[in-house]
Amino acid sequence: MPEELSPDHTERQTEVLRRLKKIEGQVRGVQRMILNQRDCAEILVQVAAIKAAINQVGLNVLSCHLVDQFAATPDGEKSAASLIEDFMAQLKKFL
Repeated sequence: MPEELSPDHTERQTEVLRRLKKIEGQVRGVQRMILNQRDCAEILVQVAAIKAAINQVGLNVLSCHLVDQFAATPDGEKSAASLIEDFMAQLKKFL
């Protein structure tokens, strides 16, 4: 059974899902632009907007991961160096 999400996690989840649905619509829009043989420059503008939106989703999830890592070690069980190392590993996957 999944653990219950904190109100902050629920808000983040709602925001991430909202952004992903918007991105999904943008991608469908680009597909229509291509099918309608729109100007490549116009398509590139939309692709750039999609990339920016995906980056925001990734940053939001990455931020959530960092908060989770610090919250999971309230007694200082993990060293700061270990937390940073884990965070950097996740950041490298994102970039």
